[in-house]
Amino acid sequence: MSDWDTVTVLKKRAPKASALKSEQAVNAARRQGVQVETQQKWGAGSNKQHVAAKNTAKLDRETEELRHETIPLEVGKLIQQGRQAKNLSQKELATKINEKPQVITDYEAGRGIPNNVIIGKIERVIGIKLRGKDRGTPVAPPGQKK
Repeated sequence: MSDWDTVTVLKKRAPKASALKSEQAVNAARRQGVQVETQQKWGAGSNKQHVAAKNTAKLDRETEELRHETIPLEVGKLIQQGRQAKNLSQKELATKINEKPQVITDYEAGRGIPNNVIIGKIERVIGIKLRGKDRGTPVAPPGQKK
């Protein structure tokens, strides 16, 4: 037998972190009497990009019935008209502003909860003001003032 045929194992590899966290590994450690600390992450699976505009405590103080403020129907009509003038579908507009198509659907139907970040993005894409007293007027390109 030559030296090439023999294999020498110097040490065993330590288990991966994911293997240490498995249910089997935790149960085996408990059986051996090793102290085990488990911790559950809160809300990790439901991280959201945008949070609701109002929390329930603030909403409770403001109104008797628990209802969020919604986008006025006239703003929804302006979004729809501006989108159609640019020949965009709801899905294309949503893609341009990095939101879900359901957001555009809700805003156009007057069911959406107003979020100034989203409204600002829509204004830039369709080129029409959706906030303030001069709703429906064209948005001036960036860098230009009246």
